[in-house]
Amino acid sequence: MTQDQPERRADTVLRRSAEDRYAPELAQLALADQGDRPPGWRMSPRAVRQFICGGGPSTRKFYGDDALIERSIVTLAGNRGLLLVGEPGTAKSMLSELLAAAISGTSTNVIQGTAATTDEQIRYSWNYALLLAEGPSERALVPSPMHRGMRLGQLVRFEEVTRCPPEVQDTLVSVMSEKMLAIPELEADAGILRARPGFNLVATANLRDRGVHEMSAALKRRFNFETVLPIADLKQEVELVRREARQELHESGVDMDLGEDVVTVLVETFQDLRRGATSDGMAVERPTTVMSTAEAVSVCLSAGLSDWYFGERKLRIESVATHIGGAVFKDKTEDMEKLRHYFQSVARTRAGQGPLGSVWKRFYAARGNLPRT
Repeated sequence: MTQDQPERRADTVLRRSAEDRYAPELAQLALADQGDRPPGWRMSPRAVRQFICGGGPSTRKFYGDDALIERSIVTLAGNRGLLLVGEPGTAKSMLSELLAAAISGTSTNVIQGTAATTDEQIRYSWNYALLLAEGPSERALVPSPMHRGMRLGQLVRFEEVTRCPPEVQDTLVSVMSEKMLAIPELEADAGILRARPGFNLVATANLRDRGVHEMSAALKRRFNFETVLPIADLKQEVELVRREARQELHESGVDMDLGEDVVTVLVETFQDLRRGATSDGMAVERPTTVMSTAEAVSVCLSAGLSDWYFGERKLRIESVATHIGGAVFKDKTEDMEKLRHYFQSVARTRAGQGPLGSVWKRFYAARGNLPRT
């Protein structure tokens, strides 16, 4: 380990849960919380909002519509589930994690929806060695995240619910309506699990997956839908990208300066391509790839790592130009052509103009760093 390299803890993990990462804030909020708490909640709705939106000892963690946060909290305080929908990379999963961490103290009751998800992964499964040796028993039962959340009165997160086949999705209908899970293999009262106060479901779905597996009308009625939109405010998105990229760099053993000017040019490029127009009305071609905040963080992280290991340990716009192609070009060659056209039209026009003109000029000059297709 060099003198300039930050020390790494022996127990460091690649990604900490929200309740671990923000443990001091959560403890301080809970200690000062005098508000009314719904049954089973660890803190009041007002404190949950403060934890997510910032204020007092809490930093802002979600950038966007604060009214959406309030509606989401109110939904979870009732009997209906919450379904967060939106484009990929709009922080739906992060929001569900923050809600679970604040309300239940744990965000790890997670079901990942895929085409291969089975109803056993939602309800429960068995330790087959014990099942064969002893027959059906509570000791042989392997609880799912749903089972655990119902038993302990905690929020359960269901990621990408529309990726699951309809027959698997419909397993949720009785759970959400009856707040009960039948285990017919067990006898008497042990065969019925009734959810404790505090249990509810936060699900996410990508708009681009609409039509993959449409939710049934019965299941839709069990949820309140909230649409999470991309961040529209440039300053807010710049602040978020800098914070998240800095955190990910730190967890990679890198502590470096992420200049605001460089990140601003990166985020403005993403916003222009996302909208299909610049802030001053110039039309640009939109890539088919989702130009999300999460992708901007990824570009900033890659550029930062490149400059740390191969450069001068300071984020440079030239490295951003080198790595932005990987965010735009996924599988369609025309998307890279749209990015090149953006450099020739927008970046070239902004070069030398305004307070960021010198950064845009270097950005345009680095267009040769884009990957060839």
